[in-house]
Amino acid sequence: MDRLLVVEDELAQRTALASYLKKSKYDVEAVETAELALERLQAESYAVLVTDLRLPGMDGLSLIRRARDLDGELGMLLTTAYASIDSAVEALRCGAHDYLLKPLILEEVGRKVEGLLQQRELVRENARLRRALNDRSPAEELITGSRAMKEVVDWIQRAAATRSTVLITGETGTGKEVVARAIHRLGEAADEPFLAINLAALPEAMAESELFGHEKGAFTGAERRREGILRTAGRGTVFLDEIAELPMAVQAKLLRALEAREVQPLGQDTAVPFEARIVVATHRDLEERVRDGSFREDLFYRLNVIRILVPPLRERLEDIPPLSHHLLQRHAARGGSKVPLVTADAMRALCTNPWRGNVRELSNVLERGLILADEERIDLEQLPPDIRGELGPTLNLAEAVAGFERGHIAMVLRLCDGNREKAAVELGVSPATLYRRLEKLELKGSS
Repeated sequence: MDRLLVVEDELAQRTALASYLKKSKYDVEAVETAELALERLQAESYAVLVTDLRLPGMDGLSLIRRARDLDGELGMLLTTAYASIDSAVEALRCGAHDYLLKPLILEEVGRKVEGLLQQRELVRENARLRRALNDRSPAEELITGSRAMKEVVDWIQRAAATRSTVLITGETGTGKEVVARAIHRLGEAADEPFLAINLAALPEAMAESELFGHEKGAFTGAERRREGILRTAGRGTVFLDEIAELPMAVQAKLLRALEAREVQPLGQDTAVPFEARIVVATHRDLEERVRDGSFREDLFYRLNVIRILVPPLRERLEDIPPLSHHLLQRHAARGGSKVPLVTADAMRALCTNPWRGNVRELSNVLERGLILADEERIDLEQLPPDIRGELGPTLNLAEAVAGFERGHIAMVLRLCDGNREKAAVELGVSPATLYRRLEKLELKGSS
C-alpha cells in the first residue's frame, strides 16, 4: 500500500483530506506543521507528500526543498489559496511536481496523487531498466570455451530458472560475482535490482543493520530509518560475498530470515517480509568452517541448495586467449585506446602461467601490458618478469601448447568472422594446414 504524508494546519481541511485519501486505499499520515513532516520523512518512507503553502513556522516551499534532499523519488503536491504565476513557478523550481488551488476538490486531489504515483513508478522502472542494461554489458560476459566453464554455465542456467538460494565457491579472483550477475540477468526478475555486499569489508557492528535495516534511533548514529539490503532489493537479487566472514550472531538471524522470508530491523518490534533472491559466495571451505565451529551447520545446509564451483584459471588454460582479448577490449574501451595485439610469445607465456590470482591477476597483467604496449603490441617485454615463460603446474608442455593453439586459433577465427581463408593468412599458414589443425583440435569454423 502506497504511503502518503499530508501537511495541513487547518484541522477541518486536514481531516477531510486524510479521510478521503484513506478511502482511496492509501496509507495516510497527516500532520499540522512542516517541522513535524520533516521528522516523519526522516523516520519513514513515503510515496507522495501533499503540503499546504502557508504553514506556521517553516512554509511549504521550504519543506519541499528539504524533502527533495531527503528522497529524490518522493512525489510532491503543493496546495495553496494564494496562487500566482510567480508562486507556481517557484513551487516547481523548488521541487514540487504539481500544485492545486484551494478550495480543494477532493476528487482532483485523488487524480493528482494517482498521477504522481504513476510517475514515481516510471522513474523506478527506468532505473531498473538501466541497471538491467548495465548487467548485460559485455564487461560482464562469461568466457566459456573450456569444458569446465561450460559446466558452470549449465549450472547458471539451472539456477536462473529457480528462486532457490545459490552458493558459489571458488578461489579469490575467479569471477564469483560475474557468475552471480549472470544468474540474476537470466532470471525472471532481471529488471529488478542486483545488490552486492562484501561481508569481509563490513564492520561486525554494522552487519545486522546493513542486511536487515534499522529504525531511527535504534543505535548511536542511526539518524534516520534504513530498510536494509534484503528489502531494498525488492524481488531482485542480493549477493552476499564472503559469507564465511559473517559474524556468528548474525548467522542465526540470517538463517531465521531465510526460513521465514522476513526480517526484523533493529529497533522494530515486528518482522517485515522480503522477496529478494539470495546468492552467496566464498573462497573459504565452508565444510571446514562448520567442523571448527565458526559457521553454523544449519545455515550451511540452508545456503547449499544449488552449489556452483568456479574453477581456477590454471584448470582452464584454453580460456586464456579469448579471455585475454575480452579483458583487453574492456581496458582499452575505458582508456579510449586501440586493442593491442598479443604476440605468440606473450600469449604462450600467459597460457603457461599458474595464475594464483586467477582472472583478477590476468586482468591486472593485461592492463599493465596495455599501458606499456609498443606499437599496439604486447610482447614478452610488456609482461611482468615472473610471468615470462613460466610453465603452469597442471599441464605438461604438449598440453600447454595444445591449449594455447586451440584458444589462439579460435580467437583469430572470431576476429575474422569465421572466414577460414582470412584466418589462415592472419595465422601465417596455408588454408589446408589450418583445416587440418581445426580437425585435430576439434574446432569449428565457417568458410
